[in-house]
Amino acid sequence: MPKLPHITPKKLLNILKKNGFQVDHTTGSHFVLYNPETKRRAIVAHHNKDLPQGTLMSILSEAGITRKEFLELLKK
Repeated sequence: MPKLPHITPKKLLNILKKNGFQVDHTTGSHFVLYNPETKRRAIVAHHNKDLPQGTLMSILSEAGITRKEFLELLKK
């Protein structure tokens, strides 16, 4: 499998929004996103640094997005 690219939280938020997620609310520096179609939540910490690979995989798992689907969403 190809490695995941380094990505900022802002770019990840945009990708999740394209995938049907909406910002439900914020708590401190964390955005809580909700997808009404799949009834899933994802929490993204909004900082200026790139997300660590493990954190990115955890967020994608929460959102129900596979690595392959994520890489396809990045290309769009």
